[in-house]
Amino acid sequence: MKFADLGLSGKTVKAIEELGITEPTTVQNDVIPSILQGKDVFTIAPQGCGKTCSYVFPLLDIISKANEDDSHCGPNILIITPDSNQSVVVSDQLALFNKYHEINESTLKDRDEHIDTEANVVIASPDLLVDLLDSQKIDLSGTNILVVDDINLIKKKKQLDNLKRILEILPAEKQNIVYTNRRSRETQDILDKILKAPEEIKVDKGKEQEAQQASATPVAQEASAVEKSPASAAGKPATVNRKFQAPQADKEALEMIKKYNSFNGKTPDFLTYKGIVAYDEK
Repeated sequence: MKFADLGLSGKTVKAIEELGITEPTTVQNDVIPSILQGKDVFTIAPQGCGKTCSYVFPLLDIISKANEDDSHCGPNILIITPDSNQSVVVSDQLALFNKYHEINESTLKDRDEHIDTEANVVIASPDLLVDLLDSQKIDLSGTNILVVDDINLIKKKKQLDNLKRILEILPAEKQNIVYTNRRSRETQDILDKILKAPEEIKVDKGKEQEAQQASATPVAQEASAVEKSPASAAGKPATVNRKFQAPQADKEALEMIKKYNSFNGKTPDFLTYKGIVAYDEK
Protein backbone atom coordinates (compact mmCIF):
# COMPACT_ATOMS: atom_id res chain seq x y z
CA MET A 1 0.00 0.00 0.00
CA LYS A 2 1.26 3.48 -0.94
CA PHE A 3 0.25 6.86 0.51
CA ALA A 4 -1.49 7.80 -2.75
CA ASP A 5 -3.73 4.73 -2.35
CA LEU A 6 -5.06 6.10 0.96
CA GLY A 7 -6.75 9.10 -0.67
CA LEU A 8 -4.14 11.74 0.14
CA SER A 9 -3.57 14.58 -2.32
CA GLY A 10 -0.60 14.74 -4.66
CA LYS A 11 0.80 17.71 -2.73
CA THR A 12 0.84 15.83 0.56
CA VAL A 13 2.23 12.66 -0.99
CA LYS A 14 5.00 14.64 -2.68
CA ALA A 15 6.06 16.23 0.64
CA ILE A 16 6.07 12.81 2.31
CA GLU A 17 8.07 11.06 -0.40
CA GLU A 18 10.64 13.86 -0.63
CA LEU A 19 11.66 12.87 2.90
CA GLY A 20 12.27 9.29 1.76
CA ILE A 21 9.05 7.90 3.24
CA THR A 22 7.45 5.58 0.72
CA GLU A 23 5.07 3.30 2.65
CA PRO A 24 2.59 4.06 5.43
CA THR A 25 2.85 2.39 8.81
CA THR A 26 -0.01 0.20 10.02
CA VAL A 27 -1.70 2.99 11.97
CA GLN A 28 -1.40 5.41 9.04
CA ASN A 29 -2.77 2.80 6.64
CA ASP A 30 -5.82 2.19 8.88
CA VAL A 31 -6.52 5.71 10.18
CA ILE A 32 -5.95 8.06 7.23
CA PRO A 33 -8.92 6.91 5.05
CA SER A 34 -11.34 7.10 8.00
CA ILE A 35 -10.29 10.66 8.87
CA LEU A 36 -10.61 11.75 5.23
CA GLN A 37 -14.13 10.28 5.21
CA GLY A 38 -15.09 12.45 8.19
CA LYS A 39 -15.56 9.55 10.62
CA ASP A 40 -14.96 9.57 14.35
CA VAL A 41 -11.84 7.50 15.05
CA PHE A 42 -10.54 5.87 18.22
CA THR A 43 -7.02 4.48 17.91
CA ILE A 44 -5.00 2.42 20.38
CA ALA A 45 -1.39 2.63 19.28
CA PRO A 46 2.04 2.51 20.94
CA GLN A 47 4.52 5.37 20.79
CA GLY A 48 6.82 5.35 17.77
CA CYS A 49 4.42 3.82 15.24
CA GLY A 50 3.72 7.02 13.30
CA LYS A 51 0.44 7.97 14.98
CA THR A 52 1.05 11.74 14.87
CA CYS A 53 1.39 11.70 11.09
CA SER A 54 -1.67 9.45 10.82
CA TYR A 55 -3.77 12.52 11.58
CA VAL A 56 -1.41 15.27 10.39
CA PHE A 57 -1.41 13.99 6.78
CA PRO A 58 -5.22 13.86 6.28
CA LEU A 59 -5.83 17.10 8.22
CA LEU A 60 -3.45 18.94 5.88
CA ASP A 61 -5.57 17.80 2.95
CA ILE A 62 -8.87 18.63 4.67
CA ILE A 63 -7.74 22.19 5.42
CA SER A 64 -6.16 22.69 2.02
CA LYS A 65 -9.28 21.56 0.18
CA ALA A 66 -11.45 23.94 2.18
CA ASN A 67 -9.05 26.82 1.47
CA GLU A 68 -9.02 26.03 -2.25
CA ASP A 69 -12.82 25.96 -2.30
CA ASP A 70 -12.77 29.41 -0.63
CA SER A 71 -15.11 28.02 1.99
CA HIS A 72 -16.24 30.41 4.72
CA CYS A 73 -17.06 27.49 7.01
CA GLY A 74 -13.77 25.63 6.67
CA PRO A 75 -12.29 23.46 9.37
CA ASN A 76 -11.37 24.86 12.77
CA ILE A 77 -9.19 22.14 14.23
CA LEU A 78 -8.28 21.77 17.90
CA ILE A 79 -5.45 19.37 18.76
CA ILE A 80 -5.15 18.68 22.49
CA THR A 81 -1.83 17.20 23.61
CA PRO A 82 -0.64 16.03 27.05
CA ASP A 83 1.90 18.87 27.39
CA SER A 84 3.64 21.71 25.56
CA ASN A 85 6.51 19.47 24.44
CA GLN A 86 4.13 17.26 22.47
CA SER A 87 2.40 20.37 21.11
CA VAL A 88 5.73 21.44 19.59
CA VAL A 89 6.25 17.95 18.12
CA VAL A 90 2.85 18.12 16.39
CA SER A 91 3.55 21.67 15.20
CA ASP A 92 6.87 20.58 13.69
CA GLN A 93 5.17 17.72 11.84
CA LEU A 94 2.54 20.09 10.43
CA ALA A 95 5.24 22.51 9.26
CA LEU A 96 7.40 19.77 7.80
CA PHE A 97 4.67 18.31 5.59
CA ASN A 98 2.96 21.65 4.88
CA LYS A 99 5.53 22.36 2.19
CA TYR A 100 3.05 22.50 -0.70
CA HIS A 101 -0.01 23.72 1.19
CA GLU A 102 -1.02 27.04 2.74
CA ILE A 103 -1.93 25.97 6.27
CA ASN A 104 -1.99 28.39 9.20
CA GLU A 105 -1.54 26.89 12.68
CA SER A 106 -1.04 28.29 16.16
CA THR A 107 0.91 26.34 18.77
CA LEU A 108 0.25 27.58 22.30
CA LYS A 109 2.97 27.03 24.89
CA ASP A 110 2.16 29.68 27.53
CA ARG A 111 -0.74 31.94 28.51
CA ASP A 112 0.98 35.16 27.38
CA GLU A 113 1.61 33.94 23.84
CA HIS A 114 -0.09 35.72 20.94
CA ILE A 115 -3.04 33.75 19.60
CA ASP A 116 -3.61 33.86 15.85
CA THR A 117 -7.39 34.12 15.53
CA GLU A 118 -7.16 33.25 11.82
CA ALA A 119 -5.37 29.94 12.41
CA ASN A 120 -6.90 26.78 10.95
CA VAL A 121 -5.31 24.67 13.68
CA VAL A 122 -4.81 25.34 17.40
CA ILE A 123 -2.48 23.02 19.34
CA ALA A 124 -2.26 23.13 23.14
CA SER A 125 -2.39 21.15 26.40
CA PRO A 126 -5.60 20.99 28.53
CA ASP A 127 -4.27 23.12 31.42
CA LEU A 128 -3.18 25.92 29.08
CA LEU A 129 -6.46 25.86 27.17
CA VAL A 130 -8.45 26.14 30.40
CA ASP A 131 -6.27 29.04 31.50
CA LEU A 132 -6.85 30.82 28.19
CA LEU A 133 -10.59 30.12 28.31
CA ASP A 134 -10.87 31.47 31.86
CA SER A 135 -9.11 34.67 30.80
CA GLN A 136 -11.28 34.87 27.66
CA LYS A 137 -8.25 34.90 25.39
CA ILE A 138 -9.45 32.12 23.11
CA ASP A 139 -12.73 31.09 21.50
CA LEU A 140 -13.17 27.38 20.72
CA SER A 141 -16.89 27.49 19.95
CA GLY A 142 -16.26 27.10 16.22
CA THR A 143 -14.25 23.89 16.50
CA ASN A 144 -15.44 21.27 14.03
CA ILE A 145 -12.57 18.75 14.24
CA LEU A 146 -11.15 17.63 17.59
CA VAL A 147 -7.99 15.57 18.02
CA VAL A 148 -7.03 14.24 21.45
CA ASP A 149 -3.45 12.94 21.49
CA ASP A 150 -3.03 10.95 23.81
CA ILE A 151 -5.89 10.62 26.33
CA ASN A 152 -4.13 8.10 28.56
CA LEU A 153 -1.08 10.37 28.88
CA ILE A 154 -3.44 13.27 29.60
CA LYS A 155 -4.85 11.13 32.43
CA LYS A 156 -1.35 10.38 33.75
CA LYS A 157 -0.61 14.10 33.88
CA LYS A 158 -3.82 14.60 35.90
CA GLN A 159 -5.45 16.67 33.17
CA LEU A 160 -8.72 14.77 32.68
CA ASP A 161 -10.76 17.33 34.63
CA ASN A 162 -9.40 20.12 32.43
CA LEU A 163 -10.15 18.06 29.33
CA LYS A 164 -13.75 17.62 30.52
CA ARG A 165 -14.11 21.38 30.98
CA ILE A 166 -12.92 21.97 27.44
CA LEU A 167 -15.30 19.39 26.02
CA GLU A 168 -18.25 21.12 27.70
CA ILE A 169 -17.80 24.25 25.60
CA LEU A 170 -17.02 22.54 22.28
CA PRO A 171 -19.79 22.05 19.72
CA ALA A 172 -21.59 18.71 19.86
CA GLU A 173 -21.47 18.32 16.09
CA LYS A 174 -17.85 17.78 15.10
CA GLN A 175 -15.46 15.07 13.97
CA ASN A 176 -13.62 13.48 16.89
CA ILE A 177 -10.24 11.75 16.61
CA VAL A 178 -8.86 10.22 19.79
CA TYR A 179 -5.62 8.32 20.42
CA THR A 180 -4.42 6.37 23.42
CA ASN A 181 -1.41 4.18 24.12
CA ARG A 182 -3.55 1.78 26.17
CA ARG A 183 -7.11 1.33 27.39
CA SER A 184 -7.91 2.75 30.80
CA ARG A 185 -11.02 2.49 33.00
CA GLU A 186 -10.56 6.08 34.11
CA THR A 187 -10.88 7.39 30.56
CA GLN A 188 -13.81 5.25 29.36
CA ASP A 189 -16.57 7.62 30.54
CA ILE A 190 -15.02 10.59 28.82
CA LEU A 191 -14.41 8.55 25.66
CA ASP A 192 -18.10 7.64 25.58
CA LYS A 193 -18.96 11.35 25.70
CA ILE A 194 -16.51 12.35 22.95
CA LEU A 195 -16.94 9.62 20.35
CA LYS A 196 -19.97 8.76 18.23
CA ALA A 197 -19.95 5.29 16.64
CA PRO A 198 -16.22 5.54 16.00
CA GLU A 199 -13.99 3.44 13.81
CA GLU A 200 -11.90 1.59 16.39
CA ILE A 201 -8.34 0.78 15.34
CA LYS A 202 -5.79 -1.10 17.39
CA VAL A 203 -2.13 -1.43 16.47
CA ASP A 204 -0.20 -4.37 17.87
CA LYS A 205 3.25 -3.15 18.90
CA GLY A 206 5.01 -6.44 18.13
CA LYS A 207 3.47 -6.82 14.66
CA GLU A 208 4.22 -3.19 13.82
CA GLN A 209 7.89 -3.64 14.72
CA GLU A 210 8.07 -6.77 12.56
CA ALA A 211 6.47 -4.93 9.62
CA GLN A 212 8.92 -2.05 9.91
CA GLN A 213 11.91 -4.40 9.99
CA ALA A 214 10.60 -6.35 7.00
CA SER A 215 10.00 -3.24 4.87
CA ALA A 216 13.14 -1.39 5.99
CA THR A 217 11.20 1.81 5.25
CA PRO A 218 11.73 5.08 7.16
CA VAL A 219 8.86 5.62 9.58
CA ALA A 220 6.88 8.85 9.36
CA GLN A 221 6.44 9.62 13.03
CA GLU A 222 6.91 12.21 15.73
CA ALA A 223 10.46 13.40 16.34
CA SER A 224 11.87 11.15 19.05
CA ALA A 225 15.11 9.84 20.49
CA VAL A 226 15.08 6.49 18.70
CA GLU A 227 18.41 4.96 17.82
CA LYS A 228 19.53 1.43 17.02
CA SER A 229 21.81 -0.24 19.48
CA PRO A 230 23.99 -3.20 18.44
CA ALA A 231 21.31 -5.54 19.78
CA SER A 232 18.46 -3.97 17.79
CA ALA A 233 20.59 -3.82 14.64
CA ALA A 234 20.93 -7.59 14.92
CA GLY A 235 17.17 -7.94 14.96
CA LYS A 236 16.72 -8.05 18.74
CA PRO A 237 14.65 -5.20 20.18
CA ALA A 238 16.56 -3.13 22.71
CA THR A 239 15.63 -0.06 24.71
CA VAL A 240 18.23 2.64 25.18
CA ASN A 241 17.56 5.76 27.24
CA ARG A 242 19.06 8.83 25.60
CA LYS A 243 19.75 12.32 26.85
CA PHE A 244 20.56 15.29 24.66
CA GLN A 245 23.08 18.04 24.99
CA ALA A 246 21.87 21.52 24.10
CA PRO A 247 21.78 22.05 20.30
CA GLN A 248 23.50 24.99 18.61
CA ALA A 249 21.83 27.31 16.09
CA ASP A 250 22.88 26.49 12.53
CA LYS A 251 23.63 29.94 11.07
CA GLU A 252 24.07 28.61 7.53
CA ALA A 253 20.72 26.84 7.69
CA LEU A 254 19.02 29.95 9.04
CA GLU A 255 20.43 32.04 6.17
CA MET A 256 19.22 29.51 3.58
CA ILE A 257 15.79 29.34 5.20
CA LYS A 258 15.48 33.13 5.10
CA LYS A 259 16.75 33.35 1.52
CA TYR A 260 14.42 30.71 0.08
CA ASN A 261 11.47 31.17 2.48
CA SER A 262 11.53 27.47 3.32
CA PHE A 263 8.28 25.89 4.56
CA ASN A 264 6.36 29.13 4.00
CA GLY A 265 8.03 30.75 6.99
CA LYS A 266 7.21 27.86 9.34
CA THR A 267 10.42 25.88 9.33
CA PRO A 268 10.45 23.16 12.05
CA ASP A 269 12.73 24.06 14.96
CA PHE A 270 14.83 20.93 14.63
CA LEU A 271 15.99 21.96 11.14
CA THR A 272 17.51 25.17 12.47
CA TYR A 273 19.93 23.46 14.85
CA LYS A 274 23.10 21.47 14.48
CA GLY A 275 25.30 19.38 16.72
CA ILE A 276 22.53 17.58 18.60
CA VAL A 277 24.48 15.01 20.60
CA ALA A 278 22.91 11.97 22.25
CA TYR A 279 24.54 9.98 25.00
CA ASP A 280 23.44 6.97 27.02
CA GLU A 281 21.78 7.67 30.35
CA LYS A 282 23.60 5.76 33.11
